[in-house]
Amino acid sequence: MSAESQLASSVLMIRPVRFESNPMTAASNRFQGKSSANPAAQNVAAQAEFDALAAALRNAGVNVIVADDTHEPHTPDSVFPNNWASFHADGRVVLYPMEAENRRLERRLDLIEALSSKHGFAVKEVVDLAFHEQAGHYLEGTGSMVLDRIKHIAYACLSSRTQLDPLGDFAQRMDYDVVTFDAVDGDGVAIYHSNVMMSIGEKIAVICAAAIKRDEQRTAVLQRLADSGREVILLSYDQLQAFAGNMLELRSSTGNSVMAMSQQAYDVLDDSQLERIRAASNIVSADIGNIEASAGGSVRCMLAEIHLPTA
Repeated sequence: MSAESQLASSVLMIRPVRFESNPMTAASNRFQGKSSANPAAQNVAAQAEFDALAAALRNAGVNVIVADDTHEPHTPDSVFPNNWASFHADGRVVLYPMEAENRRLERRLDLIEALSSKHGFAVKEVVDLAFHEQAGHYLEGTGSMVLDRIKHIAYACLSSRTQLDPLGDFAQRMDYDVVTFDAVDGDGVAIYHSNVMMSIGEKIAVICAAAIKRDEQRTAVLQRLADSGREVILLSYDQLQAFAGNMLELRSSTGNSVMAMSQQAYDVLDDSQLERIRAASNIVSADIGNIEASAGGSVRCMLAEIHLPTA
C-alpha cells in the first residue's frame, strides 16, 4: 500500500462546450432535470459557473488544470470528470465503466497523456475497468466510491451505477477494503452516487447517515469513519438534497486545507456545522445552481483530484 495523502493539491476540470441535462442519466438521477432553460442557455450558464469555480479554487491556492471538452462527440456531462477517472499516488490512473452510453465517450486518454507531457505528473500505469460495461456492470469512479485514501477504504452506496463486480475488481487491484450499503433519499428513492451523501476529508467526514436504509449498515459505516479518527458531521435529508454532501477537501499550494462546495450547499449548512468545518478547513464556495439543477451534480463531481507523483 502506497502512502497517500487524503488531500490533493491539483485537480482536473473539464470546461463544457455542449452542456445540458443528459436524458440518458435522468432515470437514475433524481437531482437532475430541474432547469426549465433550453440547452443553449444551460450551456452558457454552465460555462460561466465553471469559470467562477475554477477561479475561486485558484485564488485559494489550488492548482486547477482546465481542459476543454470537444464539440464532438456530444458529452453533456463532461463537466463531471471524477466519474471516468481517478488518479493515485502510486502513479496509476483508473478508468471506469459508465452506465450511460454517451458518458463512456468522456474517457479521454489524451488528457491523461497531457498530465505527463504538459503538467509534469508521472503516469506509471492505466488500469482500465471499462470492460465491465460489456456485462452491464458499472462503477462510476469517485462518484460511486468515496475513498478514504489514507486507510484505503472505499465507501460505496450500491445502485445501478455502482455494482459489486467492478467494485471488487477495483478493490483487489488497488488494495482497498470496501464498505457497501444501500441508501435512499427522503422519498425512499435509491441514491445514485455515494458522493452526493458523504465526503471524507483529512480530519472530518460529512454524511447523511439517515439515508442508509439498514441499521446494521449505518452502524458499520459510522463506526469505520470513527475508527479512522475523523470527526463525523451529520447531514439532514434537506441538506443532502441541496448537495451539502457533495463537498471536497483539497490542499492549497501553501499547505492549507480548502473545503470546496457549492453556494447552495454552503447556504443550507447550519452555524454549528460551518463552525466545525471551518475549524479544519478554509471554505471556498461558488454558485453553480444551473449545473446542479440541470445535470444533478455539484462541486465535488466537477473535480478529479490528481494524486499522481510528479515526474
